[in-house]
Amino acid sequence: MFGLFGKKSSAVLGADISSSSVKLLELSKQGDRYKVESYAVEPLPANAVVEKNITDVEAVGEVLKRVASKSRTSVKQVAVAVSGSAVITKLIQMDGGLNEFEMEDQITLEADQYIPYPLDEVAIDFEVQGPSETNPDQVDVLLAACRKENVDIREDALEIASLTTKIVDVEAYALERAFALIESQLDSQGEELVVAIVDVGATMTTLSVLAEGKTVYTREQIFGGKQLTEEIQRRYGLSLEEAGLAKKQGGLPDDYESEVLTPFREAVVQQVARALQFFFGASQYNAVDYVVLAGGTASIQGLTEMVEEKTGTPTLVANPFADMAVGSRVNASALSNDAPSLMIACGLAMRSFD
Repeated sequence: MFGLFGKKSSAVLGADISSSSVKLLELSKQGDRYKVESYAVEPLPANAVVEKNITDVEAVGEVLKRVASKSRTSVKQVAVAVSGSAVITKLIQMDGGLNEFEMEDQITLEADQYIPYPLDEVAIDFEVQGPSETNPDQVDVLLAACRKENVDIREDALEIASLTTKIVDVEAYALERAFALIESQLDSQGEELVVAIVDVGATMTTLSVLAEGKTVYTREQIFGGKQLTEEIQRRYGLSLEEAGLAKKQGGLPDDYESEVLTPFREAVVQQVARALQFFFGASQYNAVDYVVLAGGTASIQGLTEMVEEKTGTPTLVANPFADMAVGSRVNASALSNDAPSLMIACGLAMRSFD
């Protein structure tokens, strides 16, 4: 069995390998308070990762090496994540009297009835969730399975960077963990909240809906900030790299706001509204209490207000570091700018304290 949930023993770095960049984060904790010890973000070459699948392991390994050196961390053990679409999860009931080894044996014997792939191609892990509501003698066990190649290729990339894979998690669970830090920023915390987290990455937008802090729905669609970069590139005759910098740092012609940025903002709002409609159509819910915007695109000026107006739902930008201390190695203003895109890295780094 491969530790898809992993067993924690010491500090791990959270490494989020997305389609456009690698984000690395190290946290420490004193009492109840977290502290950001180090972090860094490095862009990936085009097509090194396509729709969350690593296609060029060497290139990703080299970027991991650079991002680790840039962050100046001394930690070598890493938690990474596979995307939700690459993972099959199933809640099963098992005899509460079994120990971990007996459970593992039984799951290995019965796994083929839950998993539609040949078992020799699959990494499996499980986590006991607690007593079963329907039978007090049984426990609910969350079974997670992922094709081995998705796990192996992440291990290989980290190895190139002289880093060790300690934990392989699922993006949705990492996001859920980081959301616990944002919940305190919501006005009506502690109630039975339904919150939609919309993570707009470079090429993929992921909607995760959490009810009472647990993920009840997740859906990916192809749309992201890269479309804005490409439009800047096309309209102003820049290279992709120049367009990406201009998008972040400004300095574009006067018509940028009206001709390029406003239509893109409207497209993001449409995507958010559409994703929510899909969710309402597929579930018993017909409203959410909050929309939380995450991912690099979340910090575009004016986006929060537009989403709030379109959906009629209070909307905020994700910042998991709002109540954290920041170490001397960390550039606090850069961290604050990157915060919405560091949700998954943050949730992974939190695995140090399980």
